[in-house]
Amino acid sequence: MSENTGEQEKQFAIQKLYIKDVSFESPNSPQVFTEHWEPQVNLNLNSAVQSLQNGHYEVALTVTATVKQGDNTAYLVEVCQAGIFTLVNFPEPELGRMLGTYCLNVIYPYAREVVSDLVIKGGFPPLLLAPVNFDLLYAKHQAQQAGGIDAAPPSNTIN
Repeated sequence: MSENTGEQEKQFAIQKLYIKDVSFESPNSPQVFTEHWEPQVNLNLNSAVQSLQNGHYEVALTVTATVKQGDNTAYLVEVCQAGIFTLVNFPEPELGRMLGTYCLNVIYPYAREVVSDLVIKGGFPPLLLAPVNFDLLYAKHQAQQAGGIDAAPPSNTIN
């Protein structure tokens, strides 16, 4: 017989993973294909969480990569990869960490794949995005909130 301590079991489940929005632009083609390829990459990550109902949450990760060749934009790719997750019986601090780190770690590989596929289909060499430490980004965001600095959702720009 098990003793009931009053704590309910935590539940986590992935309900759905999907592309919410996608965009690819190559404003300077075909000229960009005739130049020596020395790209400058600017990468931006943003996340958003929306509470749905009954312990369901939508977590969305937007990856925006702007690649320039000299002063001209070679291409711009933006992918919003999202998922619906069930999180039940998590205390508030742990719920925030799960939504701000664990769920993003689930979504990010899918976003990386979509970005790479779009770039290749656009006629460019693959853009292989490096792994991201969402735990560190979340910790920085929490520190900023505690210090009264900008309380926007975690984001990261990588040059």
